[in-house]
Amino acid sequence: MRENASAGQPVLSIENLTTAFRTPDGWRAVIRDISLQVHAGETVAIVGESGSGKSVTALSTMRLLPPDRARCEGRILLEGRDLLKASEAEMRAVRGGSIGMIFQEPMTSLNPVFTIGNQIAEALVLHQALSWKAAEAEALRLMERVRIPAAKARLHEYPHKFSGGMRQRVMIAMALACRPKLLIADEPTTALDVTIQAEILHLIRELQREENMGVLFITHDMGVVAEVADRTVVMFRGDMVETGSTEKIFAAPRAIYTKSLLASIPRLGTMGEARSPRRFPEVDPETGMATGGRETKAVAPEAAPILKVDNLTVRFDLPNGRVHAVENVSFDLRPGETLALVGESGCGKSTTGRAIIRLIEPTAGSIVVDGQDVTRAGTRALRAMRRTSQMIFQDPFASLNPRITIGSAIAEPMLAHGLMGKRESKARVAELLEQVGLSPAMADRYPHEFSGGQRQRVSIARALALEPKLIVADEAVSALDVSVKAQVSNLLLDLQEKRQLAYLFISHDMAVVERVSHRVAVMYLGEIVEIGPRAAIFGNPRHPYTRRLISAVPLPDPSRRGMARPMLNEEIKSPVRAHDYVPPKRTYLEVSPGHFVQDTAMAEIASLSA
Repeated sequence: MRENASAGQPVLSIENLTTAFRTPDGWRAVIRDISLQVHAGETVAIVGESGSGKSVTALSTMRLLPPDRARCEGRILLEGRDLLKASEAEMRAVRGGSIGMIFQEPMTSLNPVFTIGNQIAEALVLHQALSWKAAEAEALRLMERVRIPAAKARLHEYPHKFSGGMRQRVMIAMALACRPKLLIADEPTTALDVTIQAEILHLIRELQREENMGVLFITHDMGVVAEVADRTVVMFRGDMVETGSTEKIFAAPRAIYTKSLLASIPRLGTMGEARSPRRFPEVDPETGMATGGRETKAVAPEAAPILKVDNLTVRFDLPNGRVHAVENVSFDLRPGETLALVGESGCGKSTTGRAIIRLIEPTAGSIVVDGQDVTRAGTRALRAMRRTSQMIFQDPFASLNPRITIGSAIAEPMLAHGLMGKRESKARVAELLEQVGLSPAMADRYPHEFSGGQRQRVSIARALALEPKLIVADEAVSALDVSVKAQVSNLLLDLQEKRQLAYLFISHDMAVVERVSHRVAVMYLGEIVEIGPRAAIFGNPRHPYTRRLISAVPLPDPSRRGMARPMLNEEIKSPVRAHDYVPPKRTYLEVSPGHFVQDTAMAEIASLSA
């Protein structure tokens, strides 16, 4: 525990908090009898899966739940003052003043019609009675403090011009503008790249030390918990099942659910020289019984590639330049094989995947899927090709039509391709739902009636409807809870074994990539800088950028906290070039069988070396 963390009165004391929501059947408690304390300079983590009550606890503390549909019982004390008895006017002074909050999704938390500087300054005008001119000057200082490059020039820009990592820094600047006594961080790093996540975590710790601020950190990422938390509170279905120092929770968990959470964590470096992916251990949260963990079958090296990409280039013209999103990318993929495509946001991973499916038109190069050149395919040939290759998107809720049932969504591609009639499709939908671990009776439900993990299973079932040979999985498990992530990853591995599916697995989660992939390709600024067998990439990374990605992964071991050097370099460089820019010719060295490293442009990113 940090210095002064346990001295004196706690900054926040939650005592026997029960929060209930109004339903047609009466009031239903969603969190029950929650008690915790946060002292100055201390970080307390609340962990658990979606629906466990983590965010409801935070929203109850901030009094942000609708009073006509939610009620809170118990006490929430901020330095001894009960917030549940405070008036709404008093709470407005607390929110953003005494308590700052970082929300999970910065794009929906920032107002798109106001500039960044205006939104940071607003909190200072309201809570510290500064003039707009003085508040804007302080906003600039805060932007520089959270290391936003060219802060002065970006002060008057709008949120859509900032990347996810930069928007999250803006949210931190807003939350810390009035020097709060308590910071509530609700999943502040979920879905961020590992390097940006490392920077955000380091930034929060550094600012916490400067202000001696208490931090309530809400997350489902146990690696992040090990990295930042002094004490941990574990929640399950609205109940607090275990609490204690983070070191003790990790070393000797007592609750069965805590044991299941820790057992489900993908740990970097556990695969060794294994040739094939290995299933994640799945643990029943109520019995603690573990299953899985076996290695899957190896891919036959003599199999002909189902996908062959040669010199793929995708560029987008802008008024003042050109985005070199993907530049001369080449690789192949065999049946039953998983090639993981990794890198930071903006490196070209998703653009590559979308170009292969022809959701984006390639600028140059060839893409051959099952013997057909996708880039030259007409409308009819492209339609036929879509039976061979399918895509699983990162956000299943956004990719499912909210107005039709999931049964209709799964049947739609079969009907569109004329594979069967409506009666036969119903039986096929039931079969597909069973294959992905869902009940056929769920076919009549709508997407909003499912959890995130269940919706992703529906997306997988829809992708399997046409019996494809190739699936592009674009961040398919990145935003899922740790146990759901294990279940969905295992489902993908099982389906691969049964059907010899080829996966292009696009991800920034290096621990999951190590577990599920046969080979790994690392992308930086639209180019593949290193590609090879999984064991070679993780066991002997040769490119400085690959080392940076691996070293930024948080370790799920509190005793090793701080061993990985924080990455505080500037944001990833821009892929925008002048219209007359000619990319240099890249060459690759084969450092071991099948392991290739780009030997040009090393000087360009030497600063990224760990």
